[in-house]
Amino acid sequence: MEAPRLTLAERLYLPQVVQGVAVTTRHFVRNLVLHTLHLFGLARDRRAAVTTQYPEERKPYSEGFRGAHRLTLKPDGSVRCTACFLCATACPARCINIEAGEHPDPEVEKYPVRYEIDTLQCIYCGMCVEACPCDAIRMDTFVHPRVWGYRREDFIETKAVLMERSRILEERGRDALMEDLQRAYQEGRDIGPAVEPPRT
Repeated sequence: MEAPRLTLAERLYLPQVVQGVAVTTRHFVRNLVLHTLHLFGLARDRRAAVTTQYPEERKPYSEGFRGAHRLTLKPDGSVRCTACFLCATACPARCINIEAGEHPDPEVEKYPVRYEIDTLQCIYCGMCVEACPCDAIRMDTFVHPRVWGYRREDFIETKAVLMERSRILEERGRDALMEDLQRAYQEGRDIGPAVEPPRT
């Protein structure tokens, strides 16, 4: 079977380009007219497209939203994790790294000396949360992970960071987590992507 021959206009993709520009222009003009009418109190029953200016503006998330990870704490403030490695084993992206150590308390067998999540590899599937037998890891922070940085290490969340999220959530609530994220984002933006941060 022979493939159909394309005309010159089809080979230049001109009709498709014109068609795409027409669709974009139609949406632009429609939204411009509706937003202008809304300013004068007209056509309130017809919705126009609105861009959410994230992170300054946020849409409400559903209760099942899987946000940034956190390690839950015991009443004494220590980490609930027992370093059983079930979360790391269940993780399809292999982004959780745990180093177990002997706990000073003889009643507790072991605890994580080092607990890290590589957020560049994480696919936010929630398998780690499902696998944990002692409810030590959760994704109920309702904040996005950090999406800016200069080095790969900037995207590796350590045990201290994951525990701090639980402390903030318990003491100040979900909104405080988002405020802290926005403040850190704005500080990072002020530095600018072209400026290399000082080496420590």
